[in-house]
Amino acid sequence: MEADTMTFEQLKEKAHSLPLEPGVYLMQDQSNTVIYVGKAKKLRNRVSQYFQDSASHTAKTRRMVSQIDHFDVIVARTEFEALVLECSLIKRHMPKYNILLKDDKGYPYLRIDRREEYPVMEIVSRVTGDGADYFGPFGGRSVTSQLMDTLRLTFHLPGCSKVFPRDLGKERPCLNYHMNNCDGWCQLGKSPQEYRARMDQVVLLLKGKHQTVADDLRREMEEAAEALEFERAALLRDRLLAIENLGKKQLVTAGTMAHTDVIGYSQNTAKGCFSVLHYVDGSLLDKDYEIVAASDSVEEAVSTLVKQYYLSRNCVPKEILLPVEMEDAELFAQLLQETYQKRVHIRVPQRGDGVRLVFLANKNAAEEAERITSREEKRSGTVEQLRTLLKLENPIVRMESYDISNTAGTDIVASMVVFVQGKPSKKDYKRFKLRDMAGQDDYGSMRQVLTRRFTRYLHGDAGFAEKPDLLLIDGGVVHAQTAEAVLAELGLSFPVYGMVKDDRHRTRALVRADGSEIGIQTLPPVFALIGQIQEETHRFAITYHRSLQSRHMRESVLDQIPGVGEVRKKALLTKFRTVSAIEKADEAQLAQVIPASAAKAVYEFFQERRGENACASSQDPPEA
Repeated sequence: MEADTMTFEQLKEKAHSLPLEPGVYLMQDQSNTVIYVGKAKKLRNRVSQYFQDSASHTAKTRRMVSQIDHFDVIVARTEFEALVLECSLIKRHMPKYNILLKDDKGYPYLRIDRREEYPVMEIVSRVTGDGADYFGPFGGRSVTSQLMDTLRLTFHLPGCSKVFPRDLGKERPCLNYHMNNCDGWCQLGKSPQEYRARMDQVVLLLKGKHQTVADDLRREMEEAAEALEFERAALLRDRLLAIENLGKKQLVTAGTMAHTDVIGYSQNTAKGCFSVLHYVDGSLLDKDYEIVAASDSVEEAVSTLVKQYYLSRNCVPKEILLPVEMEDAELFAQLLQETYQKRVHIRVPQRGDGVRLVFLANKNAAEEAERITSREEKRSGTVEQLRTLLKLENPIVRMESYDISNTAGTDIVASMVVFVQGKPSKKDYKRFKLRDMAGQDDYGSMRQVLTRRFTRYLHGDAGFAEKPDLLLIDGGVVHAQTAEAVLAELGLSFPVYGMVKDDRHRTRALVRADGSEIGIQTLPPVFALIGQIQEETHRFAITYHRSLQSRHMRESVLDQIPGVGEVRKKALLTKFRTVSAIEKADEAQLAQVIPASAAKAVYEFFQERRGENACASSQDPPEA
């Protein structure tokens, strides 16, 4: 292991000096702890990628690279040797930045040694290769104990601490015998052959031979009935019913019985889920799943998790169906064959039932990932996806979005909407009423708004002191150019993007000032976030614009009433303060201020307009 700290340039230089050979690389931090293990077909090409432009890396990769103090490589003779070494080193070091499944210590096995005269079932933590039969791993000691108790009751096997044949005939049968839960194997005269036959049936069930056991018991029951051994036939019938009630699902052993395993994987912006559906004779028996951190690559996640899953368990199916291509599938199949002396076929189905099964496995994984992920984690992951998409160096904390609203060049207003950590921060919203605009000029309006906003930022004015990490302008490339020009004039530089809409008025892409577009429709979470920002910005702008129009209309509405001139208008406003209050007054109240004929005219006017609501919201923030 290297001990001397290396600079980033030294790490980069070392990576470029590596051979174009297969091998394994171990990234280490200052304490010499291995934080990541990877495999490469060509070490130089793969390792060098970590020390290129960090803007293309995800947050997880950037954090890992920032902690690399030095790294070692092990050159392998073949890709297969590199694969074996990678799996071994990941299991040994459990690196922080590798995707890891839970340690298999928590998944016990059932052990049955049929070489003994009286075989017994026992729970053990791992397989030791001592010649006994092992079944599992199961979901936990509690599940395993329940399964073992169920099998004992089904076959009336002993659950006591007596050891046979040592304790035969030494004591009277225990309570289990009297409760008809055990056939009293501790008594003298019981057949060891019958005991072994029942244990053989237990083994068959654990191997998935449910139908074989049922057929054997049915045949024995019919033979006993024909021989007029009705009591024995009744006991066999009860055992058969118990086995049928037991069913296959209670005997699933995380792949021991499976003929086909179907792998599913899905991730949202925060977490991923790896699922395995176990099938026997076309019937779904059970599902395993594991929640992991979202990966930079679905293909890498599936490949890594599949390797850990099957190398940490003492069982493999005949066939493994994958949702995506696994680069070294053939090599891994070879490793499984050497490990378990069993040929395994690994493939990505292209048609038929296989495609349907993979779809089901992916759906299960998606539901689990969604269920376990908090709303805050989703938002954070979406913002990180956006940062990666835009190749921004710094995290995006504060986003500001701007829009202009006007009608034929009148009442021109603008909105500034703020999102912090992917959430609307309404206390930071600002609205602007444009000044000295001769007519409709979106670009001139945007220039004025941004100039006012960032001039106040430079002055440190309250409410404008925070700087944005990303500026979004409702419009195309010219809007983005206008914003960049304003920032340049003020000596500022922030990432600026225009929000380009489709024919349904939805933001379909972000555009830079140089005209290059970044599509967002292939990333649903990012598409939804940008759409939310665009809609909120437009809503806030149009609401302010309408409130101004309504205010103007209400200021002049009294002028539309016959018999109400400036004197009577002033008297009404002095008494009732607002047009809204005048509208709500009855005729008698109005007649106390102006003549009865005029009061009647005012009352009837507003009666005709009843139902209109032109009040501006009193909760709108003040104009900036």
